[in-house]
Amino acid sequence: MIIQSVNLYQFRDAFVRAGRADQFSYDGLSAIFDYLEELSDDTGEHVELDVIAICCEFSESDWESIASDYSIDLTDCEEEEEKIDTVRDYLESHTSVVGESNGSFVYAIF
Repeated sequence: MIIQSVNLYQFRDAFVRAGRADQFSYDGLSAIFDYLEELSDDTGEHVELDVIAICCEFSESDWESIASDYSIDLTDCEEEEEKIDTVRDYLESHTSVVGESNGSFVYAIF
């Protein structure tokens, strides 16, 4: 087995070369990179850079889409921040939240 370390730029570039440049935002890819790097450090195991597998394992959506997709009840929430907090709580109780930026979440698909 040949292992190659990649930096954030090379990680993002791999998505461009695989035709998946629009799969995640710039911040989303940074969050996934940081998450996978930390996972590798914590477990002592290498993480394979498989763009398609990463696209199948993670998703990035705004809070409104997540609430709709997972039928999260937001009727008791008056303010947008309450709604975002409710969506965050839902995700954190069902999966791993990898990153958050401007009301959008990157999370492990469940």
